[in-house]
Formats: sequence, C-alpha cells, structure tokens
Amino acid sequence: MILQRLFRLSSVVQSAISVSLRRNIGVTAVAFNKELDSVQKLFVDKIREYRTKRQTSGGPVEAGPEYQQDLDRELFKLKQMYGKADMNTLPNFTFEDPKFEVVEKPQS
Repeated sequence: MILQRLFRLSSVVQSAISVSLRRNIGVTAVAFNKELDSVQKLFVDKIREYRTKRQTSGGPVEAGPEYQQDLDRELFKLKQMYGKADMNTLPNFTFEDPKFEVVEKPQS
C-alpha cells in the first residue's frame, strides 16, 4: 500500500516536472532562435528604414508642406486662445507656502 502511494506520488511529480520542462523549453527555444522568419525580418527592416528616414529628415517622415502649414495654423489658434506664450515650452509654476494664523486656545 505504501509502495502504491509512492508510485502515485512519483507519477504526479514526474508529470509536473515534464509539463514545466516542456513549457520552459518552448519559451527558451524562441529566445535562442537567432534566425528571423520572413515576416519578422520584413517588419524589422521597415522599422530600421523608418528610423533612418526620420533621422535624415529631422522630424516627421514624408511630411509635406501642408503638414507644416497645419501645424503653424494650430499653434496660432492655441496662442490666440491661451495667450502669447511659447507653446513649445512648459510653463513655470511657483507655489508659496500658506501663512497660518496662530490662534490661542482659551483656557477653561
């Protein structure tokens, strides 16, 4: 009877270990795979191409003159609504500590 329980326990442990190993091997196989499939390679190539285009243009990629006109128009609207401040910088806030009055507690 003890021997049967021991065999059952060992089979449960063995199945848990095998499931864990299968999961870990499945995850590490993907991590160790240095070769990209064709879709991944195409995606990575497009990202690299976009990065080089962005670095050469210094701003948005393939943005024409209408983009700059729209940007200037929207900045003008914001300046009219919120004042003549520079819209490309954050405002500086200064907070002062409140001044409290000392109130004496009446003695009873």
